[in-house]
Amino acid sequence: MELRHLRYFVAVAEAGSLTVAAEQRLHTSQPSLSRQIRDLESELGAQLLTRRARGIELTPAGRAFLDHARLVLSQVDAASEAARRVAHPSKPCFTMGFLTGHELKWMPEALRMLRDELPNVDVMVSSQYSPLLADGLSKGKIDVAFLRRERGVPELAYRVLVKEPLMVVLPSDHRLAALKAISPKDLVGETFVIVSNTAPVLRAVIDKYLKRSGIDITPAHEADHLAMGMSLIASTGGVGLLPAYAQNFLPSSVTSRPLKGDAPTVDLVLGYKKSNQSPILKLLLSRLDELVARASNKSR
Repeated sequence: MELRHLRYFVAVAEAGSLTVAAEQRLHTSQPSLSRQIRDLESELGAQLLTRRARGIELTPAGRAFLDHARLVLSQVDAASEAARRVAHPSKPCFTMGFLTGHELKWMPEALRMLRDELPNVDVMVSSQYSPLLADGLSKGKIDVAFLRRERGVPELAYRVLVKEPLMVVLPSDHRLAALKAISPKDLVGETFVIVSNTAPVLRAVIDKYLKRSGIDITPAHEADHLAMGMSLIASTGGVGLLPAYAQNFLPSSVTSRPLKGDAPTVDLVLGYKKSNQSPILKLLLSRLDELVARASNKSR
């Protein structure tokens, strides 16, 4: 699999047509583009799109693959830009950090909001675990970050963006998937996959929820990141609790259900160092309500 395969697939998905994508976006022939898509499907072992009379339609596998392909391409573009900026420094730099997986929703809106200032500043993007983002903010390596409210860093300030409800994530063929909503007691006796301490804030929210629900669960596996959690849930037939944004990355073998009753939430916040005097940071903070509204409308 090569990057061009991802670019071709994203172009077709966004254009809704092999012909339109080939002629207007990729400037190649339609038969050549079709062959590249077939090669990609063969490599993955899954059909990504269905040809219709009026264009193409993504399969469930195609919809799952699309978000990941976009994320990979955005990271490649960010890495390329970072290398060029280091090699040819010419403008002030503003670094934005994202808790991995939240770039898809928040990065485009933040950049769109700052577009009038972008000709005068280079924007760098960092995607990693929340504790590492907090450390980067504290050390002045990152100007602003979309992360959890980490403890032990009093020099940082936080502004709440959204409260993310926790969902039950489980195999699509699991018996509990037949339910519209799942209660805490339904989780007892199941193979339970929990996030590791790479996500201490989320881990604390889950532990507190299980305790107040009065159920005794000993996790069978710990996942360091989202992809690992999905893989463990799919391969072990287990269940886990993850924030709602994880639904954007579920493979076809894994699904999600809401929790019954008072579901726990985990805050996604905008963090920054209190002493940071960056004018770009001040602009972003002054338009934070607008940023939240834009991102909320996008997710509907």
